[in-house]
Amino acid sequence: MDTLIYKHRNLITFGIPLFLILSVIILASSSVFQLHPKALSIGIIFDLVLVIPAIYFLLIRKRKIPKITTIPFFIAGIVIASIIIPKDFQFYLTQVKNWVLPIVETTVFFLIIYKVRQLNKIFKKERSQDRDFYSALKSATAQLLPKKLSVAFSTEIAVIYYGFFNWKNRKLSKNEFSYHKSSGTIALLLVFIFLILVETSVVHLLLQKWSILAAWILSILSIYTCIQVFGIMRSMSKRPISIDNGELKLRYGLFSESTISISNIEEIELSTKSIELDDTTKKLSPLGDFESHNVVIKLKEEEVLFGLYGLISKYNNIALYVDEKEYFKNEINNALQQ
Repeated sequence: MDTLIYKHRNLITFGIPLFLILSVIILASSSVFQLHPKALSIGIIFDLVLVIPAIYFLLIRKRKIPKITTIPFFIAGIVIASIIIPKDFQFYLTQVKNWVLPIVETTVFFLIIYKVRQLNKIFKKERSQDRDFYSALKSATAQLLPKKLSVAFSTEIAVIYYGFFNWKNRKLSKNEFSYHKSSGTIALLLVFIFLILVETSVVHLLLQKWSILAAWILSILSIYTCIQVFGIMRSMSKRPISIDNGELKLRYGLFSESTISISNIEEIELSTKSIELDDTTKKLSPLGDFESHNVVIKLKEEEVLFGLYGLISKYNNIALYVDEKEYFKNEINNALQQ
């Protein structure tokens, strides 16, 4: 029910401004506009650069949507007006471009600088409390950005950070457990990257005979995918599973993560038997059957598994791979006794 209401609110929030933009475009191409081009040009310019952005601002005023998203509607209004209004009637639009637009651009520039500085301060504070870079980054961005946007932004930054900047080997503490050394996942992801590069080069040569632009767009997207997979692959050694403050923090690189209260664990079983994945049983690894598991954790109450870019699923049982499975099980049982 809440999801349905949320979707309807988004439809209203973005639908009304888009409907108004479409309406003025239709008006500008109608026979009525040909009869009164000067008066209607002034009205359309006024609507596109002021009224519609103002209406959008009022719609998001009490929501968590960033107010800065009003700027794209303002910029879009200027662009659309420049296209649909005859040049002979663009006097007021020219004034907006010459006087208002520079002020808006300068304001946005300083606002971005301010937000970056603010984010940096929050991140340093969170990082001092949390050793995990990705968790600290998500916590910091969540204080400045909407939840979904903060997760997407944090993921993109983390991919670059783990892939190209964090090359220092991380030593595991007694309460941390690796899962990438013996599972074969690293080799699987390297093969995946290799296949993408090979197929991209072949497809690029074939596609450029039809369209050079399409060939380069496909190649750039493929290379970006390889960068993402590489960053996720390297994050696996930097984000170990851990037991901390009565919680079991399950991590699988940037792919997925979940936090389980130790008191919510009903049973931990060492098993490599095949399991049927359904609404109650999940794997920590999104690779599914491509990766084996050796630990199955059963819970008293369901928990939430967060996937890439904030995707969410719930589970009662979760299967995962841990390099030192016996030591991991003993530590969980010790934590349960305490």
